[in-house]
Amino acid sequence: MHLAYPAVLAVLLFCTGLYGVLARRNAILVLMSVELMLNAVNLNLVAFDVWLRDTLHAGQALTLFTIAIAAAEIGIGLAIVLLVYRNRGSSDIDRLRDLAERPDGTDADGTPQPDTKAEATA
Repeated sequence: MHLAYPAVLAVLLFCTGLYGVLARRNAILVLMSVELMLNAVNLNLVAFDVWLRDTLHAGQALTLFTIAIAAAEIGIGLAIVLLVYRNRGSSDIDRLRDLAERPDGTDADGTPQPDTKAEATA
């Protein structure tokens, strides 16, 4: 097997995922793009493992570890995206920076936040 074919496919997958991470504004599409990038890495690991004829199959073992990490990442990422969508009504990444609060009680854009403790007692 030639190493060039899976390597070129992995580069195309990785570049597609990188474009998706940099250009998309929807959080779910960004997570899907990260998965594409991880799959490109997995393809490279298995291809180089076969090409080098490793007796321990370290590339395939590392691929299984990467798949497990990717599954945990997508589970936690989707949970965060669903919570943000439930609270905000949108999963737009540009609006996520509005979640940050400053110590002086203002939003990221400088607008003052209402006092939630005073409203709770009223």
